[in-house]
Amino acid sequence: MASTAIERSAAPAAPGPLLRSDFEYLLPPELIAQHPVEPRDAARLLRVGARELHDAVVRDLPALFEPGEVLVLNDTRVLKARLRGHKASGGAVEILIERALGPQRALVLLRTSHAPKAGVRLFLRAATVGGPIHGVTVAGRNGDLFELCFDDPLEAVLESAGEVPLPPYIRHAPARADEQRYQTVYARAPGAVAAPTAGLHLTPELLARLQARGVQLAYVTLHVGAGTFQPVRCEDLREHRMHAERYEIPAATAAAVNSARARGHRVSAVGTTSVRALESAMRDGRLQAGYGETSLFILPGFAFQCVDRLLTNFHLPASTLLMLVSAFAGSARIREAYAHAIAARYRFFSYGDAMLLERAPACAHA
Repeated sequence: MASTAIERSAAPAAPGPLLRSDFEYLLPPELIAQHPVEPRDAARLLRVGARELHDAVVRDLPALFEPGEVLVLNDTRVLKARLRGHKASGGAVEILIERALGPQRALVLLRTSHAPKAGVRLFLRAATVGGPIHGVTVAGRNGDLFELCFDDPLEAVLESAGEVPLPPYIRHAPARADEQRYQTVYARAPGAVAAPTAGLHLTPELLARLQARGVQLAYVTLHVGAGTFQPVRCEDLREHRMHAERYEIPAATAAAVNSARARGHRVSAVGTTSVRALESAMRDGRLQAGYGETSLFILPGFAFQCVDRLLTNFHLPASTLLMLVSAFAGSARIREAYAHAIAARYRFFSYGDAMLLERAPACAHA
């Protein structure tokens, strides 16, 4: 398959800059979900149409689809990508893998009291008492990221010393249950450092019911990078730059999506990561198969070409994900949906409840 690259502009059509403060909202802290509901498909679902909001549950999804529609899911698999250790001086170090560069090299976000220089040695402790200590050398720096060279194969280091990279707003330490629940049931390709969380609600039984309804399931792979944790720091959003993330559009997925669109059937995406992969790979109205990297920053005014509906969780204030859903459904509509969800005590963020968004006919910033 040929590689693909972004050629379309993601700049908003509305005049004047979009501001970070336009996407702030107040959330009662007790609505931040600390644990997922059981079973997965018992999570609440807010249906956000063009004119109405409807309260439902995720297991209702099959009734909301018609035969011939395509549902696209991101099959990336979350790595145990958080590592803890110390410098030779004894100072604490926390590492979050951004991406592997080879069997023993990686780009990482690194938290420590002082940024280490090239050549500095780090030592990572195993997750179990008595396990091996893994040595690491700082090879250099690239902006916010550091390149590290591991003494041992990275795969073995993550298995021995890695933790599930739960988001910082989840306050408990990763437990064995999180290794299973912070992973979709269809996760296949290792490479993500955060889960595509909308997919956490789906079960094998629910996916089978969707297929029995005549919905075609299709898969993309987008490896969610550490940049997903990075806040938007600039007020003028034209100054924000997204970290690039790797994706793949299989030939079967491109064929399914293009066929559905040609026959007038809807294409729905599970999660913002699926949206970014699909929209990045559209050329002249058709989805192109292939590999690529995307740093696509979707803001209100973006011209969507592929996705008609979006299953997604509730997102952090002033986050790039909130900006994406505001582009998709309309900023005013998202504000109404979030106000409803807060009043109705929905659960927010990675382990929280979900929304099913209809794409706004006109996606201007409002």
